[in-house]
Amino acid sequence: MPRALITGITGQDGSYLADLLLDKGYDVHGLVRSSSALQSSRLKDLTNNPEIYPRRLFLREGSFEDPASLRRILAESEPDEIYHLAGQTNVALSFQRIEATSELTAMGTLRLLEAMREDRPQGRLFHASSSEIFGCPEKVPQDEQTPFRPVTPYGCAKAFATQMVSIYRQSFGLFVSNGILYNHESPRRGEGFVTQKICRAAAAIHEGRQQELLLGSLTAQRDWGDARDYVRGMWLVLQHPAAEDFVFATGELHSVQEVLELAFGAVGLDWRQYVKHDAKLLRPEGPARLVGNPAKAERWLGWHRTTTFEQLITEMTRAALQNAQPRT
Repeated sequence: MPRALITGITGQDGSYLADLLLDKGYDVHGLVRSSSALQSSRLKDLTNNPEIYPRRLFLREGSFEDPASLRRILAESEPDEIYHLAGQTNVALSFQRIEATSELTAMGTLRLLEAMREDRPQGRLFHASSSEIFGCPEKVPQDEQTPFRPVTPYGCAKAFATQMVSIYRQSFGLFVSNGILYNHESPRRGEGFVTQKICRAAAAIHEGRQQELLLGSLTAQRDWGDARDYVRGMWLVLQHPAAEDFVFATGELHSVQEVLELAFGAVGLDWRQYVKHDAKLLRPEGPARLVGNPAKAERWLGWHRTTTFEQLITEMTRAALQNAQPRT
């Protein structure tokens, strides 16, 4: 039975990856910051199942600031595959917490690579990189050969981590790969991300629990995909015979306004009646025309997306409606 270690297991991607690997017969170990993660709604169905937890799913406390704890977790879990998804993933928040973002996302990845090199060199590692490494790219769409030009603290930290993965692969012969992930969403997306913010607001306004929605730029565009498709791609990367880097993207750009139209349309409302501009929500500087070319993943891994942008936003809004409290 193969063993996997997932960092960031309580997040959107980590919880979906745990589901996927358990379905494939893996023993799954998750690195968590504290035992409070057991109460995470994303893992609740798993941790409440005595056939799975703690028989096939194991949560282990550790810190990316403590190399000894990383080495201990590697020794305890003995993973065949390591999926490194942990990090401070909110781009806007990275401007407020620049040092903390760099410590966790950049240095944390370096410490994990070093622990793997010393204690688990025979394993395979997937690192969740980000389209934010490209920042203001030289070409559209971007692929695995596009130069890094980050313009956010998060993107800069991810660029460091991504390059370190390449160095450990080339210099030490480790099987370590980057998955350069473009924006990906799902009903499990955190509230701080604009797609989920919009979908939940549409549901709340429909239910009479919210009166308006404040947003920054409505013209900002992103390449938005389905997190479940991208998690499947993570697994495919580590089944590939050679360590390689892959872009996971849809190849399509959509605007914040398009998200509004779909989400509010799903509940029969006109978004223009409820959305107000708030200049304080504008970022200092953001990436421009980040749209990915997934041709390599499609050709080499047989990966493809299964959900359209329209299906995704509609599903997220309906999930928000289903989880909404009834109107009082």
